[in-house]
Amino acid sequence: MVDVKLQAVLSSLAQPAKDLEAQSPGQRAPDARYVKLNTNENPFPLPTMVWRSAISALERQYLYPEDDNIGLREAAADAYGLSKDHVIAGNGSSELLGLIYRAFLGPGDSVAMMSPGFSFNRKLAVLQSAKFLEVSWSDSHSIPIDQLLFGPAKDAKFILLANPNNPTGTFAPIADIERLVAQSERLVVLDEAYVDFAPDNGLRLVRRHPNLLLLRTLSKSYAAAGIRVGFGLGHPEVIGRLRNIQNVFNMNVIAHAVGVSILAHRAAYEDNHRHIKHERERVTAALHQFGFCVAPSHTNFLLARVPNGQDGRWWQAALERDGILVAVFTDDGLDHCIRISIGTTAQMDSFLAAVAAISERLKRDE
Repeated sequence: MVDVKLQAVLSSLAQPAKDLEAQSPGQRAPDARYVKLNTNENPFPLPTMVWRSAISALERQYLYPEDDNIGLREAAADAYGLSKDHVIAGNGSSELLGLIYRAFLGPGDSVAMMSPGFSFNRKLAVLQSAKFLEVSWSDSHSIPIDQLLFGPAKDAKFILLANPNNPTGTFAPIADIERLVAQSERLVVLDEAYVDFAPDNGLRLVRRHPNLLLLRTLSKSYAAAGIRVGFGLGHPEVIGRLRNIQNVFNMNVIAHAVGVSILAHRAAYEDNHRHIKHERERVTAALHQFGFCVAPSHTNFLLARVPNGQDGRWWQAALERDGILVAVFTDDGLDHCIRISIGTTAQMDSFLAAVAAISERLKRDE
């Protein structure tokens, strides 16, 4: 029997919210026997001094966090060579993306994003009753500056791109990004979630260009995805606009403490980053031997086109039967690809062993 009152409540929802489905965080491992390589988590433990800061923070669990994330913003400012007024701290960079959409987009406005890219942005645009314009990367994965400035995206309120990009793993030269920012009179949001695995970054552009807003996170390169700490770096006027609409207690005391400690001990992660880069190259070479075409990556994951024109979902299912979880992106024209997070040596050995076993079974069935 249909609950009339419930139907009345649901029908009163704003139209954009009615048709949206929950964002999938990626398939969870059914049990500990599975190797989880589908959500780009960094599997290494936090350095001792960092997890000790989390334990110490529990002694303050009865207190509200610092107003306006002052200590965390100051730590980020010191780490990035800025003032605290250039910094906003968020419950992951995904919270900051939501603030950007709320602050800069109204009904009927448009946002331009490089595609393929982070799919959650489409939902954020829908919730603002805004238009979402996708501009494809060039074949060389360079930034199509003219299309963003003078094409259908010319009236977008802001431009969003990730560098390195997810899910392709590709990296655009910082000089190209600066050309785009310098020529644009709109806000450019540069998501650098994976930049610690790349050869360069856009931090030096923040003071040069008031229309650049840089996003950073501690989820990927600092193994803190579950803690949820992200930063926006930009001109104080832009940062102030975002802080004005942010919940004053948006982050908990553990996130504060861990974020400050990570920023103070970034050198402790250098071996972590070197390991991931080494495994990334080793797995790339091995996949080539099995007939995969692997895009050059500057992240902690690989996007690989599967052999013989097969469907990426077939390989995803086959790997799952062998205890390995990887990601696919059927909505971005990447049907023949799988994305593999880079983990520990043991995890990548398990992945390659599963690929070898599946490849052998395919040969026998030919």
